[in-house]
Amino acid sequence: MNQADVTKLMSQLRIKYNPIRRKLRNAEGPEGRLKKIRKTLTALIKHERIELNYNRADETRGYVERLISDAVRYGDCHRATMEMADYWLLEKQLVHKLFKVLVPRFENIPVSYTRMYRAPQHYPGHYNKRAVLELRGNPYPPLLPDTSSNRHLIHNVLLEEARREFRAQKYAEIAGKLNSTSQ
Repeated sequence: MNQADVTKLMSQLRIKYNPIRRKLRNAEGPEGRLKKIRKTLTALIKHERIELNYNRADETRGYVERLISDAVRYGDCHRATMEMADYWLLEKQLVHKLFKVLVPRFENIPVSYTRMYRAPQHYPGHYNKRAVLELRGNPYPPLLPDTSSNRHLIHNVLLEEARREFRAQKYAEIAGKLNSTSQ
């Protein structure tokens, strides 16, 4: 079996995954940590945008990407994918949402299924980094402004023309002063 055949056997994450040890301690130990990740993953599938601590968002993002990629790849008839969805999603009606809403949305997307942004600090002196984790194509307004070119909007055309006139007027004044001083 060559390298190309092996890569098709497993789904690949479409995000940069840094395998560092995260400082997510829990009083209940590893089981409590998994419970928190399951709650976070369930909340993300349910609400499609959540704000939380950066480390938890970063770790949960990998699990969400894997769950959605397997759901897109294998569908709801694959037993292992259904067991994984049943384990990670605490609210069982979200399994239906995963396969009937999210899979059709993401089946032709070549990029990651989630976005993660750093959120501003709530309190000065509070050192926990915050993040916003969201699914692509969610119904909420975008967090980042539209940076596409809008120079053809009427107010931008008028402002640009006013700038040109102002610069031409200033240039004429400076040129007039230089000519009068040189004579």
